[in-house]
Formats: sequence, structure tokens, C-alpha cells
Amino acid sequence: MAGGTFVTQNKVRPGVYIDISSVPKPLGTLGERGITALALTLPWGPSKQLIAIEAGADTFDALGYDITDASLLLVRESLKRAKTLLLYRLNEGVKATATLTTLTVTAKYGGVRGNDVSIIIQTNIDDPAKFDVNTLVSGAVVDTQIVSGFAGLVENDWVVFSGTGALTVTAGLPLTGGTNGVVTNADHTAFLAAVELQDFQTVGLTTDETTLKSVYTAFVKRLREDEGKKVQAVVPNYPIADYEGVISVKNGVVLSDGTTLTNAQAIAWVAGATAAANVNEALTYSAYDDAVDVAPRYTNTQIIAALDAGEFVFTANDGRAIVEQDINTLHSFTVKKGRQFRKNRVIRVLDGIANDLKSIFEKFYIGKVDNNADGRNLLRSEAISYFTTLQNINALQNFDAQNDVSFIQGVESDAVYSEVFVQPVDSIEKIYMRVQVK
Repeated sequence: MAGGTFVTQNKVRPGVYIDISSVPKPLGTLGERGITALALTLPWGPSKQLIAIEAGADTFDALGYDITDASLLLVRESLKRAKTLLLYRLNEGVKATATLTTLTVTAKYGGVRGNDVSIIIQTNIDDPAKFDVNTLVSGAVVDTQIVSGFAGLVENDWVVFSGTGALTVTAGLPLTGGTNGVVTNADHTAFLAAVELQDFQTVGLTTDETTLKSVYTAFVKRLREDEGKKVQAVVPNYPIADYEGVISVKNGVVLSDGTTLTNAQAIAWVAGATAAANVNEALTYSAYDDAVDVAPRYTNTQIIAALDAGEFVFTANDGRAIVEQDINTLHSFTVKKGRQFRKNRVIRVLDGIANDLKSIFEKFYIGKVDNNADGRNLLRSEAISYFTTLQNINALQNFDAQNDVSFIQGVESDAVYSEVFVQPVDSIEKIYMRVQVK
């Protein structure tokens, strides 16, 4: 008996031809948030490359320190809110070294952390013809190798061995000479080129360098306007950006342990918190995790002036440091971009729409669906499902599936033209109440 599937009813042999497929339904979902990117000067770790640090992960092997160490302050601050930190070590530095007769030990990475590494070589208790070669970091053993001689040694996460000849017992061989090195603006440019290839929501600049602020601003403008990649930059003291894709942090905070963070250092938290904020969430009045004050404090008049200028300000409130208003630097409003575009909650919704629909259409529709009425109806149904989801989570309101979405034939045979009307939901930020005594 003949059988199989069919596209058209053109079979010759008698038989049963069954075509099984899913009932058409939306394929896409809301994209995940929570990824921020930072370029930092660090005392250890791979240089000039991106590494992903997940919230809650052990940082010792990758960065040389526990997350609580002061050297990883900005890593820790970013991961208070962010799900993932794309970290780029800007500096390369000089690698610490040590020599014992013909054996040379070199730190795996440049930086001052290499100076905390030492080697102890002992005779193996069970086999006196062999040696225990221990690598220690700040006095703690991180690697042990049992070898007969130099040829058996292999590099580990901390050091590289080189040389020839027999091993010599030593109670302690400290590595020295490691330095962090210097960072240039070109290193930041290399970071931006690397992170451009990744998925992320925010990129932060933790230094108050005017040239770099303009570079980061130009970077996100290009991604947003030319590449269709809706991301935001978080920089210190740069309200002149006057752009919805740039957040300018005006002041810093004081942590519960007494550590005072400058506004440039607070960038790490703002970038992480902004990346992690949901499309239906504003950071207005959100408390900076583990902060008890702001630095510096501003008067009411100064705060109003800062908000009018498009600055992201922390204010002191009942033993906490809170976000006064979750805004970006846009303050020159036009018919095309009104006041609602200064609100980061609104931008998160609009950016999510652009990023998510771009991803969905590229993955499931472009090159795969016919450009006819049926194909365009599939696109429309996908968009309606997506916008309905946003409305269900209070990211959009007043969405009318019948009238707010259209997909029609474009000018060319392979083109589709669409128009969409949406109304993002903002947060309640001002309450006016008149109380009358009768």
C-alpha cells in the first residue's frame, strides 16, 4: 500500500497520505533580561577577552579572589542585581615569576595577584624517588602534583612551569614582580568591539573620562539606530548625551560596612539593576542593595535640577540609598520622542519589543514563510500574541488587537510593511491628594 505525506493532491497510487503538522500558534516569547557588561582593571584573570560571571558563582578560579574581596568590589556590586556579568579585563600587566636552579615558574596571568603565589617542593612520603609540587595562593594549597622530575610537571590554573634538569626540594619559592599594568582608551575600544557580538542589556563605564563617555555613547547609538540592537550605556556625569540609550549617574552611595562608592563605581550596580529590571518594572524608589546613605547628598533644589537635566540620582531615605527616579539622559523632547521616552521603564518595554520581535521574526519567519496574505497573517498573529503577553503583565495597556497591528505587502515582492500602536504602562511616581476638613 502506498502512503506518506503530501503537499498537493497529485498522488498516482491509491493509498493513505497523511500530513501531520502543528496548529499554527505563536512561536516566540519574551526575551530574558539580566545581562550587563563591564570592562575593569583587575589584579588577576584572562586579559582582553570576555568571560561570563553568573550571580552566585565561585569567582576564585576565574578571577583569583572570592567575590567578597575588595579587589572584586565592582563585580560584586553589578551581580547584586544582574543575572550575568560579561566581564572584560582591560589590563594585562606583568606576570610574577620565580626561579629555582633550572626551574622557572611563571604566573598564568599578569597582575599583582601573582605575587601571592608560591611553590613548595617536598619529597613524597610514599615514594622518596618522587616529589610533591604544591602551588599555594596566599598560603593555601590550590594544586598538588606528584612527579619524578621536571618533565612530569604540567601547568595549572595559577602557574606555568618551564626549564630542564632535576627538581630541588624547597620550603617556599614565592613568585614576585607581578604588576597590573596600565590601561589605555584603546583597551575600551577593544572591549566594545568584543561585547558587540554578545547579547546584553546594558554596558557600564566605571571611569569618569570624558572621551570614553562619548565613545560609549556613540557605541550604543550605533547599535540602537544602525544595528537594531536596543541596549543602554550607563556612565557617570554625562547628561549632555541627551539620549534615551544613555543613563548618567550623578552621585554614589555609602555601603553598610562604611565603604563609599563614587558615582563611577556605582555604575556597576546601576548597570546590573537596569539590565535585570523587568519590562513591567521601574527602579524609581528602589533601594541600592546594602547601602545606607548617598555620597554626596543634594538639596531639594539640586535634585530637581538634576532630574530636569536627565540625571540618575540617589537620595537618602530612612537609612537607605534609593533611586530618586529611573530616568535616562533624554531631556530635549520632540514630537517624535516625548517625555515618556525619558523613563527607563518605558524604554525597557519599547526596547523589548524591538529586540524580541526582531529575534522572533529572524528565527522563525524570514526566508521560511510565504509573502502572501496567509504568511502576513501569521506575522500579525505572532505580533498580537506578543503584545497581548505584554499587556497581561502590565507592560502595555489599551492594546486593541483588531486595530493596533497591521501587516501589508511592501513595495517589493519580498517586503512586508507593518504599523503598530502601543501604549507602555508607566509606574505611579506622583500622588496628588487634597484633604479638606469639614
